[in-house]
Amino acid sequence: MARAGSPRRAVWRIAALCAGLALSAPLAAQDATEVVQSPILLIDSEEAFARSDLGQRIATRMEDATKELAAENRRIEAELIEEEKSLTEKRKAMEAEAFRALADAFDEKVRRIRSEQDAKARALGQQGDAGRREFLTAARPVLEQIMRESGAAVILETRDVFLGAEGVNITTLLIDRLNATGDAGEAAIPAPDAPAEAPADAPEGPAPETDETGASD
Repeated sequence: MARAGSPRRAVWRIAALCAGLALSAPLAAQDATEVVQSPILLIDSEEAFARSDLGQRIATRMEDATKELAAENRRIEAELIEEEKSLTEKRKAMEAEAFRALADAFDEKVRRIRSEQDAKARALGQQGDAGRREFLTAARPVLEQIMRESGAAVILETRDVFLGAEGVNITTLLIDRLNATGDAGEAAIPAPDAPAEAPADAPEGPAPETDETGASD
């Protein structure tokens, strides 16, 4: 019996490796519409998300929400600038104590709005992660079906594999099957919640700097 580390065992390992490479050669020519028979399958989930109809719909939804929040921030900024200008003009006809009360109220308003908009931005970032999970949730039953058809025991991400036969990469097959389902993949997935408003007791950020008028920059 060959001992561990013996030349005979090394030869058997090399032979097994060569046999595996030989078997993988025909897989490269596998038609993308067919399901390859392999215990291990590969997938590029980022590519599947970017190229599939479902992934593009989710990405478009998130892009629209981002643009909407950016437009809201620009509108609020313009309104605050105008309010600050008006406050500066009022100073000329007001006593210092009365003006200070208005300036303090304006500073408090700026802090509150900043907290609310920051909360919306954080919620939007969380929705981006949720969108990826939505995609994977919709893709899961399709992947499970492909696994059954291929006799596979596991599906690995291509980025986690150093080298693999192209024929076991089922990314294109997944995309084609997801696209064929139309909106069915999204039917069971609840839409993410709208960005949450800042809680009433949310910690306030530092007060904005004030100029000589007492109004914020």
